[in-house]
Amino acid sequence: MAVKLNTKGEQFVVQGHPWVFSNNIVKINDDARTGDLAIIFSKNKNRVIGLGLYDSNSPIRIKMLNSGFEKVEINANFFQKRIQEAFAKRFDLLQTNTNSYRLLFGENDGFPGLIADVYAAVLVVKIYSEIWLPYIETIIPLLQEISQVKTVVVRLSRSLEQSKLHKINNGEVVYGTLENEVVEFIEHHVKFSANVIKGHKTGYFLDHRANRKKVGELSKDKTVLDVFSYAGGFSVHALYNRAKTVTSLDISKQALEIAVDNGKLNNYTGKHKIIAGDAFEELQKLIDNQVTFDVVVIDPPSFAKQASEIELAKKKYAQLADLGEKLTAKKGLLVLASCSSRVTSDVFFEINEAVLSKSKRDFTLALKTFHDSDHPVSFEEGAYLKCGYYRFKQ
Repeated sequence: MAVKLNTKGEQFVVQGHPWVFSNNIVKINDDARTGDLAIIFSKNKNRVIGLGLYDSNSPIRIKMLNSGFEKVEINANFFQKRIQEAFAKRFDLLQTNTNSYRLLFGENDGFPGLIADVYAAVLVVKIYSEIWLPYIETIIPLLQEISQVKTVVVRLSRSLEQSKLHKINNGEVVYGTLENEVVEFIEHHVKFSANVIKGHKTGYFLDHRANRKKVGELSKDKTVLDVFSYAGGFSVHALYNRAKTVTSLDISKQALEIAVDNGKLNNYTGKHKIIAGDAFEELQKLIDNQVTFDVVVIDPPSFAKQASEIELAKKKYAQLADLGEKLTAKKGLLVLASCSSRVTSDVFFEINEAVLSKSKRDFTLALKTFHDSDHPVSFEEGAYLKCGYYRFKQ
């Protein structure tokens, strides 16, 4: 179907932005349906400037597949080339002792609304938009072929679970067999597990892999606090690297049980403690009891999923930086992370700097990190992960 955009929308497409909002569309077929291929013409010269998929259920009305004047056909060859390009970006990571990675990172790999994560021999494809329903049977074999997995599981977003446009069940095994929904995998020598049917997202959060490795390496003979620990990513790396004691703190008792089990997949000599409760309250209790740790990691969930939450998110980040500083021992390390794309990295680091400067303790920002190689960023809004390592001098 043919689409024309206003000047602003056209500029976005020409610049390679993957989203076209409904208010940028000037002309479109009346019978446009979700999943239809949208052919975007320039306003003046009637040249094709991009191809995308129409999504009637989202304010992002067209999710772009290709921008520019080059002629392309959206078919199996097109998707295969894109998947090969994505796989090539992960090549260096897969030369390490790691068999878990994100093969497709949505828009950033040219597949808006589609995620594909590999856990050892299992591929989990998570579909967030109905636009992929006409193409998914073509794409899954291509993903299986390049990743060489033995099993493929399809997970659906909540909105897709309600959709009547498909017969896919959430958690359905569409290729091979799955003997156990809990799949063991390796991340830089460290063993973990993910529930690929019931776990959050695709079963685990792969994005902090490089930070977990780094924190692990800095944890030898140290006492470590892992706040918002979920399945124990930072905790398990610290234990593996011979931390003395590791305390995992999370509101979910079930997540903490997984963290303990993940720890037990590895050999360690330190002690693994758990605290179940609200992070803000539990951190204050530890402060009241004058407990400190050599390494404190605070990696909260996204505080700003919409624009109206940005100011509150900033306050929460400031609060966590303050609590974290009070819990970090002399010459200790405080690691502060954010996965809120709406709070930019500049703003996040400014908040941390301002709060820690008030503490009257000398510190240095030893390291700033962003996305790991299997979470490439191809457009501004695609960047969400940032992490600061703050080393106190006394």
